[in-house]
Amino acid sequence: MSTGTIIMIVILVVLIAALIALYFFGKKAEKRQAEQKEQMDAAAQTVNMLVIDKKRMKLKEAGLPAVVLENTPKYLRRTKVAVVKAKVGPKIMTLMCDEQVFPLIPVKKEVKAVVSGIYITGVKGLRGPLETPKKKKGFFARFKKDKDQ
Repeated sequence: MSTGTIIMIVILVVLIAALIALYFFGKKAEKRQAEQKEQMDAAAQTVNMLVIDKKRMKLKEAGLPAVVLENTPKYLRRTKVAVVKAKVGPKIMTLMCDEQVFPLIPVKKEVKAVVSGIYITGVKGLRGPLETPKKKKGFFARFKKDKDQ
């Protein structure tokens, strides 16, 4: 056998081992995520709130409690998260938000939100339906002409 084929076989074996390891790691992470989702659903409460402001900001700048910062891994502390500042009852609170729910939350309006701890998992309009934001067109879709026109 030539040196080239031996190197290719070794690389192939390493790639197959990496794929198998990623498969099992993914299964384990998926189970952990399902357990966390169940726990969040069990602790969920429906709350009326007046949304004051919403932004994507770094976890350190968001003004969340110190316990939240301590419990997050160091590599995630610099990432931007969806943060909502809202008045819940007499208190003004800073809450984190799910990425799918964040675009639906209207600013300066009252909503009924499903909250689990400081995490908003769902939102409904208190007085009528929420306005869904229009989806942006892709780069090439802007140049295509409609067939109807």
